[in-house]
Amino acid sequence: MKPGMRLVAIQMFALAALPFVANAANAADDIARVVTDQAAMRLLAPNVEVPGTVVSRHDARLAAELNANLTWIAEVGTIVKKGDTVARLEDFTFKIQEMEAQSRVEREQANVTFLESELDRLNQLHLQNLSAKSQLDQTIANLAIAKGDLKIAEAQLGYAKISMHVTRIRAPFDGVVTERLRSIGERLKDADEVVRLVDSKSLEVVSRAPLSTVNFISNGDVLLIANDYRNDEAVIRTIVPFGDPQSHMIEVRLEADPEIWTVGESVRLSMPTATAIEVLAVPRDALILRREGAAVFTLGNDSTVRKVMVTVGLGAGTYIEVFGDLEAGDKVVVRGAEGLNDGMLVEEISATK
Repeated sequence: MKPGMRLVAIQMFALAALPFVANAANAADDIARVVTDQAAMRLLAPNVEVPGTVVSRHDARLAAELNANLTWIAEVGTIVKKGDTVARLEDFTFKIQEMEAQSRVEREQANVTFLESELDRLNQLHLQNLSAKSQLDQTIANLAIAKGDLKIAEAQLGYAKISMHVTRIRAPFDGVVTERLRSIGERLKDADEVVRLVDSKSLEVVSRAPLSTVNFISNGDVLLIANDYRNDEAVIRTIVPFGDPQSHMIEVRLEADPEIWTVGESVRLSMPTATAIEVLAVPRDALILRREGAAVFTLGNDSTVRKVMVTVGLGAGTYIEVFGDLEAGDKVVVRGAEGLNDGMLVEEISATK
């Protein structure tokens, strides 16, 4: 065969094979991709949903401790560390008071030093019978009084230093300035609130739960918390051992992850109302609800799925009890079950894809 004719034959063969290659590729693309989880024996308990709020464990309104003008205040949104200044008061008057107190201490110290020297001199003269004992006794008394006056002056200096220190309002913890309660130039009085500081990294959920749940929860238990945007698990930090006789509610506080939650968010908590029992459970996402009833798809070793009709029972959190032709360890489809049919070939993928 001539070279030209051979090239034409090869091209015609390639064109004829294209539909088969395309069909094979399309067949591969048509394989459904699914995410699975396992049916397992789990401890579940009936529960009730109760409302809760995410709050900061450190939320303070910092106040002035002096009568003075406000000269500076941090902007809202400023992130500060413990000890950082968030507001300053006019300190001119308090500097003068500190200088005065320091001078008083120096004067009293000089008096004590003089009397100590005088006492040493009189003691030597008294040993030589050259001074009256009354004069020695008077000097001893004067020295004691001078030492007392020195301590009083040192205390006054301490108060003056404290006044100078508190002209700067400092953050008692790491946090964010969320509100300015006063404006620069205002005259403040002792205990006037100046700025609100919130620690956005130390969060907890505060909830009031029915007294009927108190016998089924304890410190360290893990509860599901959720809202319309996200969900998470939280550990019970404390249960306030006091029930309101009118509302029949108790306060429960749980640790909250600051990477997930924000101060002020409303959440729902799943509280158990009975003792947990061990049941065969699957994730709620595995359930397919149809007119004929509930079902799940299980994934076999041959990568095909099987539809299993189930009856649902106890539900708690993200899991629900099921009755049917299932065993612990069976793989159930939790994502991608829409459109599956019994015996269909599927491809299992990870939940992150």
